[in-house]
Amino acid sequence: MGRFVYSMQVSLDLRIEQVPGDNGAGEWLRLGEELHREANALTRALALMVHGRVYYEVMEEFWPRSHEDESLPDFMREYGEIWTAKPKVLVSRTRRSADHNTRIIGGDDAIEQLAALRAGTDGSISVGGAALATQLLRAGLLDELLLFTHPSILGFGRPLFDDYDRPIDLDLLEQRSFEQGVTMHRYAIQDAKEAGSC
Repeated sequence: MGRFVYSMQVSLDLRIEQVPGDNGAGEWLRLGEELHREANALTRALALMVHGRVYYEVMEEFWPRSHEDESLPDFMREYGEIWTAKPKVLVSRTRRSADHNTRIIGGDDAIEQLAALRAGTDGSISVGGAALATQLLRAGLLDELLLFTHPSILGFGRPLFDDYDRPIDLDLLEQRSFEQGVTMHRYAIQDAKEAGSC
């Protein structure tokens, strides 16, 4: 059985964007080489990536061309190669096509399709996008949080989850520190459903 892992860069007050569209590129983020190389290794080890439409389109805009951009450092070009080649699922009601080793899941039964995907996958499946992660959390299908916390308090902006107001019990699995004060915490979500109960 696979595990859905919501991986996100967050502020200390659990914001993922300060202004719409800065996801992954806000000035508050401290994305140094050490952190980027860790992200490369984690992404390479994934069985699959699942993205919501907005998150996918942010990634699609930049990463497929980055490996050819000699002005970028090698670790960013490397991530572009990894992301482009990695099998991906785009969850969208509106997109009909996608490149870069991506297939599309959509419709009213998208969460049921994702539950079947989780049950039939061996390994970690990253989840990109707050709306998608919130839907998986509501369905009891989100297994882990992988949070890279940057030493900033934004005070406003998009939160880690959309419109979710129930307590979430977590077990700390791993923690690490990176340059510029960034910390990584990996948590298991205690009430995620087992594959057989989906």
